[in-house]
Amino acid sequence: MDLRFTEQQEILKKSARDFLTKECPKAKVRELEHDAKGYDPDLWQKMADLGWLGFNIPEEYEGMGYSFEDLTVHMEEVGRNILPGPYLSTVVNTFAIAAAGADELKKDLLPKISYGKCILTLAWLEENGQFDASGITLKAAQKGSDYILNGTKVFVDGAHIADNMIVVARTKESAKPEEGVTLFVVDAKAAGVKSTVIPTIAHDHLCEVVFKDVAVPAKNILGKADKGWEVLQMIIRKGSILKSAESLGGLQSVVEMTVAYSKERVQYDRPIGAFQALQHKMSDMWIAMGTSKYLLYEAAWMESNGIANGKEASMAKAYINEAYKLVGALGVKLHGGIGTSYDHDVPLFFRRAKAADTVYGSTDYHRELVAQFIGLK
Repeated sequence: MDLRFTEQQEILKKSARDFLTKECPKAKVRELEHDAKGYDPDLWQKMADLGWLGFNIPEEYEGMGYSFEDLTVHMEEVGRNILPGPYLSTVVNTFAIAAAGADELKKDLLPKISYGKCILTLAWLEENGQFDASGITLKAAQKGSDYILNGTKVFVDGAHIADNMIVVARTKESAKPEEGVTLFVVDAKAAGVKSTVIPTIAHDHLCEVVFKDVAVPAKNILGKADKGWEVLQMIIRKGSILKSAESLGGLQSVVEMTVAYSKERVQYDRPIGAFQALQHKMSDMWIAMGTSKYLLYEAAWMESNGIANGKEASMAKAYINEAYKLVGALGVKLHGGIGTSYDHDVPLFFRRAKAADTVYGSTDYHRELVAQFIGLK
């Protein structure tokens, strides 16, 4: 296993950093937090023109066909800058379309996604707050060649501006909750779909989505009816790695800002970085960053090479969830009063660290999965 970046990956990193620094400065991030859409359509189209939305789409469907590891490197830079909008959700859910969608669905949606004409999101969690299969209660009843969806999903990223949702529904009751779960590609603007933005600490435009008698054709099923849990597990695994990459990027930004500030801020005639107590805190931040990076790229390398990595993906997500929150909190503390100012960048990352915890599974959920993988459950 060689975790060194290739020349192509270094180019990807630099180009992403340069583009986002120019096109999405922190002033724009703050502006989009309070924008009704939560993203910039013009910026979205520029990203599509650069091929960002087609990174993981096969070339036969107008994509770039890059490796998963390449995408992970890229997503780290996205997190380092903070990119508001449904980019991560669109990219992750594209994997499900490509892997489990019918040919007709792939030919229709994948080129649209690549060209920036289709935003995707995942409607998974419900009001019970359970991440496992027992939490899936939204009903999908078959009626002729369609399925009728009724129920509510919460914390759906960008549902109010999405074109399509992958909806996780229950099509059959079973003693094993994993059986009877089906994934549908649903038109986000279909009759009976109502999306409402939920106020959140990160202002990241998560939504409550109510489905009332929403008709979905059977051809829009991903994989097979009643067998969708495996497809969802794939989404969770890939999403966990890519969300961890985004979090690592943000974590690194906080470390760099804090170290730089500690050299500039003078107290008692010395830079505050000279005080041993503060050095210890920054050492904790540095160790968390290094450990996060190793766990992330081990999982990404395994995923990119087709090696089973459920345990490694969950280890990375569980650890980086907590590391990002720790580093974010220490960054605020070490900046002092200015670290609580809305106009400073550190609080932007602090709030996103908290919000990142539950995306594609909370710390507790992934620790539970790790316990199962190593035979403790």
